[in-house]
Amino acid sequence: MKLIALGKQLNFLREIDRLKSVVRQSPLLDKSRKENSAEHSWHLAMYALLLHEYACSPVNTNRVIQMLLLHDVVEIDVGDFPIHTGSSSELQAEQESKAAERLFGILPPQQGNEFLALWQEFERAETEDAKFAKALDRFQPLLVNVFTGGGTWTENSVSFEQVLSRYGPVIKRGAPLLWTECEKWVTQHFAEQGSGTLGQAS
Repeated sequence: MKLIALGKQLNFLREIDRLKSVVRQSPLLDKSRKENSAEHSWHLAMYALLLHEYACSPVNTNRVIQMLLLHDVVEIDVGDFPIHTGSSSELQAEQESKAAERLFGILPPQQGNEFLALWQEFERAETEDAKFAKALDRFQPLLVNVFTGGGTWTENSVSFEQVLSRYGPVIKRGAPLLWTECEKWVTQHFAEQGSGTLGQAS
């Protein structure tokens, strides 16, 4: 039985290697290229390890890290859905749910069900662990955009108000002190652009 379980686990590990090929819009901080989703997930796990004290309420850091390592695995099947593209949230949720069931279904049933439950918890963002994980998932790309001089905001003509509305509620809900820092960065960034906005998103 252990060999059967091992085979399924190794199949899953081989399958998620494909996440390294899913390119996100966000650049690396050195602007040399775009990051991939595997790099994004690893970096978020490091954010959780280092910044857990800034969660709105006490969290289980290990569970937050697990959620963040798993949260974008579905992009193997459906790709990245940048928040600035205006894609249908209902369609995205449906496609990602099917992808989660397929991918975690590769694993031995008990382990697959545990991973699927963690992924679903992250998506619902109702527990303290999930709220903090979601906050970090917004915080990291915001930091990247600020410290690359605009990043995807410039590419997508995103306005100051859009940044506040799209990032603010999620980060503030899970990590209010981090949002306080974000507001300072965002305000300074758009002020340095001259007009307070970079235009209107399509």
